Formats: sequence, structure tokens, C-alpha cells
Amino acid sequence: MSRRVSRREALRRIAAAPALGAIAWSTAQAERAAHHVRALAEGAQGAPYQPKFFSPHEWLTVRLLADHVIPSDARSGSATDAKVPEFIDWILADSEASPASRTAMRGGLAWLDLACEDRFAATFIDCTDAQRRTVLDAIAFPAKATPEMSQGAAFFTRFRDLVATGFFSSEMGWKDLRYMGNVAVAEWKGCPPEALTKLGVRYP
Repeated sequence: MSRRVSRREALRRIAAAPALGAIAWSTAQAERAAHHVRALAEGAQGAPYQPKFFSPHEWLTVRLLADHVIPSDARSGSATDAKVPEFIDWILADSEASPASRTAMRGGLAWLDLACEDRFAATFIDCTDAQRRTVLDAIAFPAKATPEMSQGAAFFTRFRDLVATGFFSSEMGWKDLRYMGNVAVAEWKGCPPEALTKLGVRYP
């Protein structure tokens, strides 16, 4: 596939996926993907990841789009730092991934390029940051999206869900939440008194 998606090809993909929000995944798929990404993170010094589902152009688009959903901040890294694009690629390359999910992802990415080309004569990755944000602002809130942007809004909603699932399944994500589990407790002394008081309960 060439770096740019032709208008005809973009429209063909959109027509093949009338429900661009149909990107779905099972709990088992997400768990396998999260395990795979953790293994990738542990071996981060190896060769660059080679996507199994996405084309080179789609891969660049997904990485950029994921970081618009979860950028880095003072507390943690971005979606790409947490290897969320790898998580998404693994789910869609999984043998259990539905053809509808794959078509919806490809159709949604093609829609995004088409929307950018209509407005700015450039694909999503070739637009400026301000131009990309203009398009994303138009699809970020489905209830506010205009009819012509509704397909993009449906796609972006499901893509955002995938990014959040991947990020908060990662070590970076659960540390960002300051999750306190997965830690051995040498001695359990019961619930702290202040917590019992707040809950209005007591040990018998």
C-alpha cells in the first residue's frame, strides 16, 4: 500500500464498514495483548516492533493518533511510550479478531485521512498539529458531531476506548493510577481504624 490512501480507496473502505464503531475485542484478546506488550516492554532494547496488522502508513497514523488521546505529562509517558499501538496491532492481528473489527479500523483511519485531505489537502500525519486538532475536535464528542462527521466520531470513540484499555493495562498505566495492588503484605493487621470509622463498621 502506498503512503497516501487515494480518495477512491478511502471511500471503498468506508463503504465496506458502514458501522465504523464496530471495533470490538474480547477480554481474552485484551489479556493476551497486554501480556504480549509487557513482554515487549521488558525487551525494549531489541529490534523495532514490526506491525503485523497495520500498513506502514497506518502504523504512523495510529501512533500519532494514540498520542493525541493520551499524551505524556508530568506523571507518566504517552500512549506510544506505554506501547499502546503495539497492543492495538496485536488485538487486530489476533486470530480471534473479527473481520468487521479489522475493516472498521482500516475504514476509520482512511476516513481520518480523507477528512484531513478535504480540509487541508494533506493526510493526518502530514497536517500540522493545529490542523489535526481541528479535525479531532469535530469528532471527539459524538453528541456534538455533525452528520457528515458521525462516522468519524463513532470510529474515534472506539479507538479512544482501545487506547485507554491498552494504556491502563500497562505498567505505566497502572502506576499512573497509583494502583497499590500486586504488592506482598508481610503482616495483615486488619483494616485501619480510620477507614472502619468512615465506613461505620467494626470488627465483631
